Amino acid sequence: MKDLRPIRTEEEYESALAEASDFVDHEPLPGTKKADRFEMLIMLIEAYEAKHYDIAPPDPIEAIKFRMEQAGLTPKDLQPMIGGLNRVYEILNRKRPLTLKMIWKLHSMLGIPAQSLIQQADELRAA
Repeated sequence: MKDLRPIRTEEEYESALAEASDFVDHEPLPGTKKADRFEMLIMLIEAYEAKHYDIAPPDPIEAIKFRMEQAGLTPKDLQPMIGGLNRVYEILNRKRPLTLKMIWKLHSMLGIPAQSLIQQADELRAA
């Protein structure tokens, strides 16, 4: 096993991914040297990705739909956060923008990150 060091190039990144993939296929026992190497390798990969692959927050409506799917919610369940069922469907169908009050309630009641909810559709298209 070669020494671990920061990933600086795309070639080193690809090599690290290949090694990590082997560990995923044959996961080492916790507490072993191989398990420690796997954990360190994952940290190096994550650090490289954070620096080189900017991931934009999800579209607000997609974030809401994803949370609904995760929690098994229906549009009716969103009424306390958004308003009447009519308004819920307008939001989900992108006919009406989220208000600050809706964003706050969705964030506090469903745990959807506020950053995901405040991004406007026109900002998403420009990104």
